[in-house]
Amino acid sequence: MVPTATYRLQVQPQFTYADAAEQADYLANLGVSHAYLSPVLQPAPGSVHGYDVVDHSRLNEEAGGREAFDAMVAALREAGVHVVVDVVPNHMTTPTPAWLNHQWWSLLREGQDSPFAHWFDVDWEAEDGRVLVPVLGAGLQDVVAAGELTLDRAGGPNADEAVLRYHDHAFPVRAGTEELDLAELVDAQCYRLCHWREGGERLNYRRFFDVTTLAAVRVEDREVFEATHRLLLGLLADGEIDGLRIDHPDGLADPGGYLDMLAAATGDAWVVAEKILEGHEQLPEDWRCAGTTGYDTLLRVGGVFVDPSGERPLTALWEELTGDHRTLADHVLEAKEQVVREVQAAEVARLVRLLQRVLPGEDAARLRRALGALLVAMDRYRAYLVPGQPSPEGVAVLDEAEARARRRLDPADHGALAAVRRLAAGVPATQASAPAGADVREFMVRFQQTCGPVMAKGIEDTAFYRYGRLTALNEVGGDPDRVGIEPAELHEFAERQLGHWPTAMTTLSTHDTKRSEDVRARLAVIAELPHEWGLWLDEARGLAAPFRGHHLDAGTEYLLWQTAVGAWPISAERLNAYATKAIREAKVHTTWTDQDAAYEDDVARFVDGLAADEAVGLHLASWVEQTADPARAVVLGQKLLQLVVPGVPDVYQGTELVDLSLVDPDNRRPVDYGARRRALERLDAGGLPGGLDEEKLLVTSRALRLRRERPEWFTGEQAVYEPIPSTTPHALAVGRGDAAGVRAVAVVTRLAAGLARGGGWGAHHVALPDGRWHDLLTGVHVTAADGHGTRVADLLEALPVALLVRDES
Repeated sequence: MVPTATYRLQVQPQFTYADAAEQADYLANLGVSHAYLSPVLQPAPGSVHGYDVVDHSRLNEEAGGREAFDAMVAALREAGVHVVVDVVPNHMTTPTPAWLNHQWWSLLREGQDSPFAHWFDVDWEAEDGRVLVPVLGAGLQDVVAAGELTLDRAGGPNADEAVLRYHDHAFPVRAGTEELDLAELVDAQCYRLCHWREGGERLNYRRFFDVTTLAAVRVEDREVFEATHRLLLGLLADGEIDGLRIDHPDGLADPGGYLDMLAAATGDAWVVAEKILEGHEQLPEDWRCAGTTGYDTLLRVGGVFVDPSGERPLTALWEELTGDHRTLADHVLEAKEQVVREVQAAEVARLVRLLQRVLPGEDAARLRRALGALLVAMDRYRAYLVPGQPSPEGVAVLDEAEARARRRLDPADHGALAAVRRLAAGVPATQASAPAGADVREFMVRFQQTCGPVMAKGIEDTAFYRYGRLTALNEVGGDPDRVGIEPAELHEFAERQLGHWPTAMTTLSTHDTKRSEDVRARLAVIAELPHEWGLWLDEARGLAAPFRGHHLDAGTEYLLWQTAVGAWPISAERLNAYATKAIREAKVHTTWTDQDAAYEDDVARFVDGLAADEAVGLHLASWVEQTADPARAVVLGQKLLQLVVPGVPDVYQGTELVDLSLVDPDNRRPVDYGARRRALERLDAGGLPGGLDEEKLLVTSRALRLRRERPEWFTGEQAVYEPIPSTTPHALAVGRGDAAGVRAVAVVTRLAAGLARGGGWGAHHVALPDGRWHDLLTGVHVTAADGHGTRVADLLEALPVALLVRDES
């Protein structure tokens, strides 16, 4: 069953299945067909996101467990709403205490003899047949000498089961070792405890990005796939859920193979994959899924509301403020090199060990340099090469990466680079023996599994926090190098989506976006008013001078000013939490693992000043007020476009009203559904929208309801998408319909500040198809006849957007 639209709900102890059930009638009235739940399987205690699964056989008990889940499904179904759930196939958490994850506990206790050893991706040879567990605050000998590691003879999950205790941690004791003295006992285990810093380079199990507590799972193994998906597949078979969102498929050994298994097991249910596409990269056409989760749509829809003419003055302003003349490409290169060198050091080390087995005569340092250069040079998350399955496209991606890497390497390393590239493509260095062939296949897979973390951590989680020319563009799947996208590119993308991925998800906000759609909307206006922004910023910096310590750098300060105007009003607590995450992710002055207290104190002092000083607050409010009209046009325009372009739109929780959230965990704050319910009821009773919140709710609900009432116009086999011409670049119009022609037209205002400077709409018109049309947002009726255009001023008198439907009569 293909949804007409979804609504994302973040299930957690503070928002349970019962809480979701209470919103069933509201979601139905809003117009969505499916509630889209964050991961529902049992996570670690207290988890607020659910991506740290500990048990695939249970539903989240802190959210109410199976009974509450079933009751929620029943309540939603009664209201006509179905369920889609988020699936985490790539990893499980290594919880505290470890026995909460039965499979991980067994692995630690029994090592390679564990019946679950094949679940996890462990390089046993690297640690002499043991799993490295980097959790200690000091070296092992020091911890033992200090008495911090103790034997508890009856402290395990089962009666009389001995465990090793280290503060809150508990670890299993291998059978037959209980009577050894402590030092011998520790040495006799199937795991090796060590200082947490040692894991950075020595960790010998695959993980999610750089999160050591999220151990990767080998779902390419049929038995592991079936065990980890049994409950979810049962819920699908029973009709309790209708679709799946797949988290981070790029981490898997074979994403396409996984989707094949899933499609076979679900009968080709509606499945979307969280896939970040770079530039004009296309989703592999053989993937058995409906498409991506929508970051590619976010890029284009948001981009048409950004003025390209702002690029040059905003670049000059950034360079003047920071003295930094590096391009985004420079920042990305430096950040990816740092990630390869530091953040993914353990993963790179494992790849080097593989290379040394396949190329025993090569120098390890040279191989490491060549490997690092190739990883950095990759311009996408992976090449989608599968052992034994030729792919000229994938090989071409590696060829291009090798050419870029070659330009960065010393000529003496070019031979090693060529060898590494051949192995990444699955080409043995020589006539390989069977064991060597297995190593080549493993390297081919593991190289691609490492590309994704280097891209994500290097670009989104590092470079995007360093390069702050216009942070509206620094988004997941975004391209801050491009200031603005022309409507023609949006139309080309939309037509391609309709032809190839008509039921992919579309989105503007997710739990992973760096800032909400409405924060980005406010910031997009800066590109229309760069001169005014520069003057405003000069005054702002003067007002904040008393709070500026000498450690605070100009780049971070500029990021904070943009964040403040985007989210204003915002508390010091929220802005400080964001600032701390941003500066640690940037990894320039401070990091998560090596904090610079003096620097962080200066940043916190500055943030406190911004949030508390009355003069600064008034100045921030003045910018928000000055840009309210063009920001309104972006808020409503991008939301309406997202809801009508090809695909299945998702509304992230709470964003049917203006939402000024920042990066997680800020975007997981509680949603006031009572306020939203009351506002929708008032609009449905005929009340006019009382401000931008209700205008956005009106746009969202009317577009969602139209999609539900007329799915054939949007996701049907004969659905059409048609750009509607206008005589002004400030009016963008698109038509949707079926084989009989365009039946609905969305008209939005873009670059509204420039429109105001030019004197308004004047006689400009939109070439509506002939017929009588009525606006679902305002009730206005217009008639188009004989090819004469319809005046934009008549369409957009009350709102900067219109949703027109052809009268059937």
